[in-house]
Amino acid sequence: MDFIEELKWRGMLQQMMPGTEELLAREKVTAYVGIDPTADSLHIGHLCGVMMLRHLQACGHKPLALIGGATGMIGDPSGKSQERNLLDEATLAHNVACIKEQLARFLDFDSGADNAAELVNNFDWMKNFTFLDFAREIGKCITVNYMMAKESVKRRLNGEFQDGMSFTEFTYQLLQGYDFLYLYQTKNCKLQMGGSDQWGNITTGTELIRRKLGSDNEAFALVCPLITKADGKKFGKTEQGNIWLDAKRTSPYAFYQFWLNVADEDAERYIKIFTSLDKPTIDSLIEQHHTDPSARILQKRLAEEVTLMVHGRENLNLAIEASNILFGKATKENLVKLDERTLLDVFQGVPQYQISRSLLQGEGTKAIDLLAGHTSCFASKGEMRKLTQGGGVSINKQKLTDPMQLITEADLLDGKYILAQQGKKKYFLLIAKAD
Repeated sequence: MDFIEELKWRGMLQQMMPGTEELLAREKVTAYVGIDPTADSLHIGHLCGVMMLRHLQACGHKPLALIGGATGMIGDPSGKSQERNLLDEATLAHNVACIKEQLARFLDFDSGADNAAELVNNFDWMKNFTFLDFAREIGKCITVNYMMAKESVKRRLNGEFQDGMSFTEFTYQLLQGYDFLYLYQTKNCKLQMGGSDQWGNITTGTELIRRKLGSDNEAFALVCPLITKADGKKFGKTEQGNIWLDAKRTSPYAFYQFWLNVADEDAERYIKIFTSLDKPTIDSLIEQHHTDPSARILQKRLAEEVTLMVHGRENLNLAIEASNILFGKATKENLVKLDERTLLDVFQGVPQYQISRSLLQGEGTKAIDLLAGHTSCFASKGEMRKLTQGGGVSINKQKLTDPMQLITEADLLDGKYILAQQGKKKYFLLIAKAD
């Protein structure tokens, strides 16, 4: 496959330096994307860059994933309104290890192929580089005028943001430029890729290579557009915060639901960017979607592909099962499979009642007293009796046939919860608390 053509039809190419396409056509190219290890997990805002590396490798080129163990101690000012908190070395080491494990789901690191991916950490080559050596060897190559002309710097210095810019952050583009120089010299890496907000930092690297090594040393830059939602809002953010790749931060169910619920217009773009499905398959899915948008074929396939890639088949199946609990014919067995995090994600927003655990101890409490006395799941005991007779009441997805049935600790899900249901779609979550 032709990498540039692949990016173009997927909507993943915004800008590249002249000569980039010719370079990729004539040789196997080593290229890198930098990832800032400010957390111990990637979030979906990182995925476009990671997918660029994935497509690059599929096209026969060699991807490098650069973890900014050193630059992460400073923080990139691009697009930021204030300086970041600096991380200590131990935290960064932990974050790097976690991110490497996640990247292995997208890239082939271990096959032994000549284009196998490599993970590099700029802390390895920066940790023994003294400030004086850096100033002598690198600082003299790039003028302050050049650095101040970058958009990310100008916005901070021209008073758009109140806090200005520290010298620490001002040096960031030079440090990132040195990464490119180092990889160019040690890994024959000729291309750096990233989001469009990185254009200034990346081109500083190409300029540093030219000035340090001579004008016959060519390096190239390529950036993808920043991904937004159809309404113009930032991609990957919800009211609860980032959508993380780590299952402990964002459950596979919540992850699956994010993709399942994207707008139609977004689904058409995202399925090209965030999956490896080929063009004929995607074109066919889009055509089917236009024929019957209500079936949400695009969203379902998008959610399946990305969740499978990030969380694996077993977690995908559990996410689909969990999704069916609210809207499908789920059973108690489906409910029991849910861990606490997923259970709370599935029933987020439904009315919740706290009950005393002592009510369920011993013989327990009659369902009618629990749901229409100790809680207000039903307006009255008479209403509950009537609905129970009509088959309209369930406890933990099992039909309640007798309102006098005893509910005990054995009925608790995950040792803490009881799910009551009125009709098909009205749910209540009871949380048993110790006295």
